Amino acid sequence: MASLRPSTRPDGGWEPLPEALAAFWTERHLCTLTTRRPDGRPAVVPVGVALDPERGCAWVIAGGGSRKVRTLRAAAASGDPLDSFVAACQVDGARWSTLEAQAEVVDDPAEVARAVERYAARYRQPRENPERVALRLTDCRFVFGARLAG
Repeated sequence: MASLRPSTRPDGGWEPLPEALAAFWTERHLCTLTTRRPDGRPAVVPVGVALDPERGCAWVIAGGGSRKVRTLRAAAASGDPLDSFVAACQVDGARWSTLEAQAEVVDDPAEVARAVERYAARYRQPRENPERVALRLTDCRFVFGARLAG
């Protein structure tokens, strides 16, 4: 097992990730997103995660009324940064990686459009959803197995 915190460029983007890890996070794999419920129990849901190395973050798109969004809005209101800590994991046989990050709910239409653009590049164009918001994952740390370590 290895871990990596991407180096940040002066413009806020990430320096290139190791080739195998970057490729794995651009291949079409569904992920799970783990958030923490108010009572501390984990909540795990399937999502698509799209990296945005130019902005130094990753994106998840979601419906504005979804449980994960409500959980993260409550986490932001709590003032405890640990409440907004999430883990996104993907696995393909012996290859796996987890992205640990701080998550924030983003409502700004331009930012949501950016998240949709990144999602569409990895998966497919999502259906229209006027309630859509984005989760911006920042302060990222990748944890991964030996097959992706290079």
